[in-house]
Amino acid sequence: MNPLPKQIRNLAQSLTAPNGKKYQSLSLEAVRKISKKSRLLGKEVEIAALKIRIIPERYQRNIGTIGTKGQIKLLKSKVVVVGCGGLGGTVAEIFARMGVGHLIVVDGDSFEESNINRHLHCHEENIGKNKAEELEKRVKQVNSGIRVIPITSHLTDENAGDLVKGSDVVVDALGEIDARFILETAAKKEGIPLVHGAIAGFYGQVTTIFPEDEGLRRIYGSREKAPKVGSESELGTPGPIVGIVASFQAQEVIKFLVGSDKLFRNKLLTIDCESGNIEIINLSP
Repeated sequence: MNPLPKQIRNLAQSLTAPNGKKYQSLSLEAVRKISKKSRLLGKEVEIAALKIRIIPERYQRNIGTIGTKGQIKLLKSKVVVVGCGGLGGTVAEIFARMGVGHLIVVDGDSFEESNINRHLHCHEENIGKNKAEELEKRVKQVNSGIRVIPITSHLTDENAGDLVKGSDVVVDALGEIDARFILETAAKKEGIPLVHGAIAGFYGQVTTIFPEDEGLRRIYGSREKAPKVGSESELGTPGPIVGIVASFQAQEVIKFLVGSDKLFRNKLLTIDCESGNIEIINLSP
């Protein structure tokens, strides 16, 4: 007989939600205690709790939106985030807080002082350190129960396929446009959706690309004719627009993982923070 449900029930407590309804909850301390005793990751204990309708307290505010089945799906999911700068760092932190169970974070670069304005996991004490490794530390501070693997290599045509293989969805949080095409090609080859995000000045954009979609070609033209970098090289990348675009990217991934079909697929969400305008551009052929 599996002793895990019994351990969970013994440590669960009855709490009252903001709407007045009673529910059974499992505290972070209880998850850690069971995890240590059973030698399981925290997410595995949390999945077992959710299956018997006991809510890990850290996810209590998720359940009204995605339900217990949605939370289990997140905890069982594997997401690759390529680019651990402003966008990727914020996206990964949101995933950790929402409970995405397995993250692979990829970046061969190290922090520079100019990153402090927008990278959540960059601070004065870790300048010069690798972005992916520092993001792993940040994510584990937020959620020690999930699995995080940092990859300290640059994305290339040769390694892209191996980086995304076996994941449920890939996040494009890159800067160079050519690298975006490399990642898109690898995701399509592996049959994995890709969520693209980009920023420049007050402007940002997000779209979700399925393997059979034209994707980046509809935005930038062909890989051969596309510019190496976008207009962010001139307009800069201020913190507020980074947070907004990263939030939309993270939400696209979460919607996909829990089974929503309301995605920005063949649509480009454009955001102008200066004017406050948000538009959706049709990318269908």
